[in-house]
Amino acid sequence: MSDELVVLLSELKKTEALEVVARRLERGDDPMRLLDDAREAMRIVGRRFSEGTYFIPELVYSGKILEAVAEIVKPRLTRGPTTAPIGRFVLGTVAGDLHDIGKNLVAFMMDVNGFEVHDLGVDVPPRAFVDKIAEVKPRIVGLSGFLTSVYQAMKDTVDAIAEAGLRDQVRIMIGGGVMDDEVRRYCGADAYGPDAMAAVSLARQWIEEPI
Repeated sequence: MSDELVVLLSELKKTEALEVVARRLERGDDPMRLLDDAREAMRIVGRRFSEGTYFIPELVYSGKILEAVAEIVKPRLTRGPTTAPIGRFVLGTVAGDLHDIGKNLVAFMMDVNGFEVHDLGVDVPPRAFVDKIAEVKPRIVGLSGFLTSVYQAMKDTVDAIAEAGLRDQVRIMIGGGVMDDEVRRYCGADAYGPDAMAAVSLARQWIEEPI
């Protein structure tokens, strides 16, 4: 892990951070290590938000920095020998939550690992998840949330998927700064993914298994 990059990203120093990213790629550093550093920096940003050091503008700006990092790193990552998607993945930040930092990183990592990603954005009502699942028929659904206040929205979303008769057609994972396995059980989801790479590992495992 590069302490320099983690510090620059978590301190929201965009120009300096992007210079470090470009320099490390130029010297041949593994792009995945850069994403690991970005993930660690986002954890720090999330903690500072929880502690009241950072506020909504800082969260939004950190997400923009992450997108800029992804634009630089993504061309260095390949899907492997085939460009055909290995499965469809629908995700979004649930109703009542406008945070997209973690969701964007998951979408990015799922994409470069060969999934066809359908990102619904933020503050997504349960019905929008249901409609998109019915439309694209994904194998996997991801629900993101950063706030404790959206636990119920996550449960409502899982319940809506079940009420629409679609629950047995998908595996559902949850993730976000305050999520854990206890919340997963409350919501009725299938798994909790603590970070983007865990989400990818779960998805790759699930795509090989019958539902």
